Amino acid sequence: MKKLIPPLLLILLLSSCSGWVIQPLPGPTAFLPATPTPYIFTPTPVIIGVATSTPLIATITSAPTLIPANTDTLTPEPTQTFVASGPSISIKVLGCNTSIDVTHGMGEVTNAYVTLKNTGGVELTNLKATLFALDEGRVHPDKTAELTSLPVGYQVTIKLTVDSTYKQESPIQVEVVSDQSTFPREGMPSCTNIGIFEPKPDDLKTPIPIVP
Repeated sequence: MKKLIPPLLLILLLSSCSGWVIQPLPGPTAFLPATPTPYIFTPTPVIIGVATSTPLIATITSAPTLIPANTDTLTPEPTQTFVASGPSISIKVLGCNTSIDVTHGMGEVTNAYVTLKNTGGVELTNLKATLFALDEGRVHPDKTAELTSLPVGYQVTIKLTVDSTYKQESPIQVEVVSDQSTFPREGMPSCTNIGIFEPKPDDLKTPIPIVP
C-alpha cells in the first residue's frame, strides 16, 4: 500500500522550487528617476517698429521766449549839424545891462554881451564886431571890438557898449566884418537885462571850443 504524502509536505516541496524555503515578501519597485514635465517654449514674436523702452518725459523749466510778429525796428537817423564850407558865423546877443559912464563923460550907456561862433569851414581873421542902437548918442570907444582870429569850431564872447537914451528900451543890432566876409546883422527889438548871467571879464574875448 502506497504511503500517502501528507499535504503539508507537498506544499513545502512545491515552494522549494524557487530555491527559497520562505519566499520574501514582494519588495518595492526599484527607484526610477522622476520624469520632468516637458518645458513648453512659446517664442514671443518680434514686432518691428514698436519701441520697447519707457519713453522719457521732459520737464520745461524755463519760460518760452515770445518773438513779436513784427521784428522791424526803426533806427533813428543821426542828428546832422550843417557846417558851411565857406566863411560863416553865428551871432547871438546874450543880453544887456545899463550903467553910467563917467570916465568918458557920458550918462547912461548900454552894454551888450554877444557870442560869436565860427560855424563855417575856414578860419576868420581880423574880425570887427560893432554894436548899433536906435537911440544912440555919441560914439562910445567900446562900440566896436576887434579880434585877430576865430578858428573853425570855436566861439568867443565879447562886450560892446553904446551911448543910449536914459531909461529907454532901445532896439539894437550887431554887425561882424572879417577879412573873409561881411556878415548879416543880428538884432533884437529891445535889449533884455542879462542879470546874473553876465560873463566874467576874464572870459571875454577868449576863443574856446563851441559848446553843443
